Amino acid sequence: MEKTEVDQTVAELQKTADDTIIYKAIGSLMVKADKAKINEELVERKELLNTRSTVLARQEERLRSQVKEAQSKLQEDLSPVSQSSQ
Repeated sequence: MEKTEVDQTVAELQKTADDTIIYKAIGSLMVKADKAKINEELVERKELLNTRSTVLARQEERLRSQVKEAQSKLQEDLSPVSQSSQ
């Protein structure tokens, strides 16, 4: 969601003229800011979000693999018990 907001903000900044006055929200304050600096901050933020997304995807895949392994081991361990009960 935050990545979408950053993308939309960058797109809107590109539509504005270079001499347009830009304000940045800092808490409950609006502070005048340089358009180029804001654009640079947004690009950095987008790169950080992309990196986080990649890391989280890798962690998710690793966890899924661990769960599958644990599930398989549990089924193997319980299999002899099920067969001897019958």
